[in-house]
Amino acid sequence: MNDSGTAPICSMPVILCAMDLESHVASAVETDCFAPPETDCACPDDGAPPLLTADIDPTVAYALPALHTDALPGGWVLAFNSQGAAGVVVLDQAAWTLLNRFRQSRRLVDAADEGDDVGMVHRGVLRLAGLGLIQRVDRPAGVQRRASETLTAWLHITNACNLRCDYCYINKTSDSMDEARGRKAIDAVIRSAVANQFRRVKLKYAGGEATLNLPLVVALHQYARDCAAQHNLALDGVVLSNGVALGDRQIRQIRDSGLRLMISLDGIGALHDAQRRFVNGRGSFAHVAQTLDRLAQHGVVPSLSITLSRRNLAGLPETVAYALDRGLPFSLNFYRANDHAAAHADLAYGEEEIIAAMKAAFAVIEQRLPPYRLFGALLDLVRFDAPHDHPCGVGSAYMVIDQRGRVAKCHMEIERTATDVDAPDPLRLIRADATGIQYIPVDAKEGCRTCTWRFWCAGGCPALTYRITGRFDVRSPNCRIYQTLFPEVLRLEGLRLLRYAGGLRLA
Repeated sequence: MNDSGTAPICSMPVILCAMDLESHVASAVETDCFAPPETDCACPDDGAPPLLTADIDPTVAYALPALHTDALPGGWVLAFNSQGAAGVVVLDQAAWTLLNRFRQSRRLVDAADEGDDVGMVHRGVLRLAGLGLIQRVDRPAGVQRRASETLTAWLHITNACNLRCDYCYINKTSDSMDEARGRKAIDAVIRSAVANQFRRVKLKYAGGEATLNLPLVVALHQYARDCAAQHNLALDGVVLSNGVALGDRQIRQIRDSGLRLMISLDGIGALHDAQRRFVNGRGSFAHVAQTLDRLAQHGVVPSLSITLSRRNLAGLPETVAYALDRGLPFSLNFYRANDHAAAHADLAYGEEEIIAAMKAAFAVIEQRLPPYRLFGALLDLVRFDAPHDHPCGVGSAYMVIDQRGRVAKCHMEIERTATDVDAPDPLRLIRADATGIQYIPVDAKEGCRTCTWRFWCAGGCPALTYRITGRFDVRSPNCRIYQTLFPEVLRLEGLRLLRYAGGLRLA
């Protein structure tokens, strides 16, 4: 024993984080599943910022911040700094011992105790500091925030749809975007991206059912690619689809255009059909399943959007297993009440119901842990790429352009327009708009200010909160669901790191 009453540290402490895993998995698995799962929301997806290691000073005192910890199999320990940018970190017992030495502040150069391998300890504490698990005591701890570098735009290609999903918020018509208006929409997005110094544009081709007008999607994306290149902007595009009418030719068009694909799948068989039906009332699951098989034959890996309501909660474990067994990334999204869905009272879930269903699904994931990251896709509107003040880009880095060229803040409020595509900078007018959804930081929301998890859910969907409470400045109605399930999501990520990072395997 040394002066701390613990065994000496004679081997390199093992400290695992997601960055270790990404490089390992990317070389070990041939798949494009590692792109963030798509949803139909306005979540920014810039990825995690680099760890800030340049400011480490071994000669000043460091101490533990408030950490969430959890015991993992084999003596490993999960550690998560809710105000840091490193995400979940997994420690072996040597690293855990080293971390605990900083329950009392000490300088990094003084971290070694009698009997330790000083070089091992020094490298270990530098890594702990770089990951934000120990922090300088001479500077107040705070969340490291950054502005989004991506402007996301929802292009409402058509208002027509071949399904009549009970929770949909769109009032279906036959109205569609034409190519001239679509080009003006692309021009408007590019103008706002340049004017507001974004580095990347993400286009979501949606509706209605965007694939009913797929030739326009393909043409617009080529036009967008040319425009983005002229302004040195990176470009990403995704088609949001119900997946019921994608033939071989259309799949090839999507693939060859460099577009990604998100398909809605709410359950297996009757559970999907219970809320996603054709105009004639017949279920659509068989068509979606056929499309997924066809996509696999063409080497296209879509992401799945699974919308949870009371109707399909019982089948969530089976749905998740279906996705994992096929190597398909997915996101779990909560049903949002809206005017068009108001007649279907049985869609609304109770807190205990959805918590139980989610825990059952998490148990399935634990048995089928994928190499690709699900970390930020398991709780509605919760992101774990970096701490953030706002749940989505609405009012800041997001714009919705309908089939007529009118511009709105949010697709959930697509009929509440703020300007149109002829404006020199539509995003500036969206940011200035004082009506509709308001862009309020989480620390300004009642009930959020002291919550450990506030910089990860950021108060939840503002449209849902306003509909339920009549206010934008209060916590989400889903708050208790989030708080209950956060530790479960973190644990799954910790287990995934153990299984894949550095070639490690669970016993």
